[in-house]
Amino acid sequence: MNTLSLRSRLLRGVTASAAVASLAAGLAACGGDSDAATRTDNAPAGTVTVGSLSNGAAKETQLKVTEVKSISAELPKKVAESGKLVIGIGALPAGFPPLAYVGEDQKTLTGAEPDLGRLVAAVLGLKPEVKNSTWENLFVGIDSGKVDVAFSNVTDTEERKKKYEFASYRQDNLAFEVLNKSTWNFDGNYENLAGQTVSVGAGTNQEKILLEWKAKLAKEGKKLNVKYFQDNNSLYLALSSGKIDAYFGPNPGIAYHITQVAKTPNPTRNAGKFSGAGASLQGLIAATAKKDSGLAKPIADAINQLIKDGQYAKWLAAWNLSNEAVSTSEINPPGLPLDNS
Repeated sequence: MNTLSLRSRLLRGVTASAAVASLAAGLAACGGDSDAATRTDNAPAGTVTVGSLSNGAAKETQLKVTEVKSISAELPKKVAESGKLVIGIGALPAGFPPLAYVGEDQKTLTGAEPDLGRLVAAVLGLKPEVKNSTWENLFVGIDSGKVDVAFSNVTDTEERKKKYEFASYRQDNLAFEVLNKSTWNFDGNYENLAGQTVSVGAGTNQEKILLEWKAKLAKEGKKLNVKYFQDNNSLYLALSSGKIDAYFGPNPGIAYHITQVAKTPNPTRNAGKFSGAGASLQGLIAATAKKDSGLAKPIADAINQLIKDGQYAKWLAAWNLSNEAVSTSEINPPGLPLDNS
């Protein structure tokens, strides 16, 4: 994925991995609007396998999930009669680990997002049919009715509510990545950045937030050094060599990179998170369906059933994303305001 496309994904609310390039060759095997091959769909009856073929990004886990009749009864008639839930993923052309990408077999679409879609389908008593497309075609699919619901790291915004309805399922967070041996932590306080050297992607939402903190610290007579790098290899070389103290980026991408370097001489850790929507609002990632489709409520109820039964927590833990858990799935919760969508 080139730098411009990565930045545009970040600005649209789609998180990109710090190690996308290593998977690019395999992603070409995943067709645009065709069903993705998946070992998960062949799991024993009553189970959904999460974390399959993850290239070390997740711990493969089988979760027991059965249909909840009171929830599936809420489904729109057309979806219920079809017997399937068509799940849209906007991961082409290069994917965004650990959320949605081609797995280690070079053909299976894996990731936290399709896994949750399959879990929700199981609660609804429907067969999951996962369709992978580009980000733009994801919304074309919803608009045309070819896709029932997107599980694709879509940020809940007031602008999008004009056309879509939402059921939230994950916090939309940024995070700081540091070396394991570092004693520094963000602790939710920008003043802890004083004296630090932090890298961030240019033109991203996180850059905007970081520069605002830099300006605040400057008014207090304190210094925050911000560094930019052309590629991820240069960024992580700088982190491992001590030229920078931390990297500020999308939480899921950092979670993925942490798993990839865990057994190297320079393992890293998460040193604190911050809402991607800023200090005044917790950003939320939500299942996205066409407005007035009648899908938001049964999907939210299905997610809340997974939360109640514990499968939701196990799903997040398998993908190293427990720090993005929500306590409940909400229908059309407050989203990014129109002036920041």
